[in-house]
Amino acid sequence: MDLTQGTTEEKNKRAKKMMLWFAIISLIMSFAAWTSAFIVSSSRPDWLKDFKLPNAFIISTVIIILSSLSFILAKKTLKANNKKATTFWLLITLILGIVFIYNQFVGFKQIIDLGYNFTGPTSNVTMSYIYLIAMVHILHVVVGLVCLLVVIYNHFKQKYNSMNMLGFELASTFWHFIDILWIYLFLFLYFVR
Repeated sequence: MDLTQGTTEEKNKRAKKMMLWFAIISLIMSFAAWTSAFIVSSSRPDWLKDFKLPNAFIISTVIIILSSLSFILAKKTLKANNKKATTFWLLITLILGIVFIYNQFVGFKQIIDLGYNFTGPTSNVTMSYIYLIAMVHILHVVVGLVCLLVVIYNHFKQKYNSMNMLGFELASTFWHFIDILWIYLFLFLYFVR
């Protein structure tokens, strides 16, 4: 298909989707670089080999998976033009996103309680990588929550319906990406020593 063909609206939709995918690809490259640096650094003599991720990170993983499912249900109910159910699932997704971030900070507290800080005399290179990777991911979840708030606002303004879902779909794609990204990061940090 020729990307230059179609109505102005179709071209606009394709351009916005393409910009989102360029952003996602750049994020994938950034996190690939950090996880690669993690692997390279794991050969250092001061690397912690026996560290276990805090339980709060496991809970966070379950929560973020549930948030993706609730966003899928929101999209399904929007396609069926069920505005009330869409509102419910969007709000559930928002709450789960906030709970995810809360649990991440509980995980950081559990790491600090073990005696490891991000920097300073009680820091460790292993923990510093975990802090960095998780904190940068949290920043992207915050961006996802802002997108979700915009979607909720536009939904209340009745901007979306089964025929007009572009902003909703863009936010949904980004949300699912940050969810999949966390699952990857969790599994990586859990299994790679």
